[in-house]
Parts: sequence; C-alpha cells; structure tokens
Amino acid sequence: MEINFKLIGIRIQQKRKSIKKTQENLAEFLGVSVGYVSLVERGKTTISLSTLAKIAEFLSCTIGELVEGTLTDTNSYLLTEINEKISSLDYSERELLFKLIDTYVKNK
Repeated sequence: MEINFKLIGIRIQQKRKSIKKTQENLAEFLGVSVGYVSLVERGKTTISLSTLAKIAEFLSCTIGELVEGTLTDTNSYLLTEINEKISSLDYSERELLFKLIDTYVKNK
C-alpha cells in the first residue's frame, strides 16, 4: 500500500479547520515551525508515525481517520459501508434484503 501524504495533509487541514484551530496552534503543539505544518498539509513532506500520532492527538481523532479518511467506529462509516454493499445488488436482491431487515427490526 502506498501512502498518499497529499491526502493525509488535506485531511489534517480539514480536521484542523473544523475544530477552528490554526496552523500556528498545531505548530506550537508539535514544537515545529508553521512552515513545516504547511508542508505537511500540502503533502510536500513525509511525516513519521510518531508525528502523525501527535497530530491525531491534537485533532482529537485517530491515525486511521487521517490515513484512511474514515472513522471505522462511527455510525456514518457503517452506513457508508452498507450503502456500498447494497449498491452492488440488483433490485430483487435489494427487495429481499429490505424484507430481512424489516423482519429483524420488527422482531428485535
């Protein structure tokens, strides 16, 4: 598996902005320059696993979220996974699956 540092950088930047933190805040937390944080967010440099772990700590997320782009323990992740599986089914298979789910929900 090839590591896409550009995508990781984009995710770091998006998450940082979503929690209303600046590059300066992140740089201070990591003990690095703002220029380094900018390079990381633009995918222009590789980062160590320990640095990625510190970034995840700062952003209150998992390393997996930054590397893979999803939180595997969230409801939205499960819904995305379910939708992907369902989209591969034809109409009659979807209809059968719906009946199974409906029966399960009614009898749980």
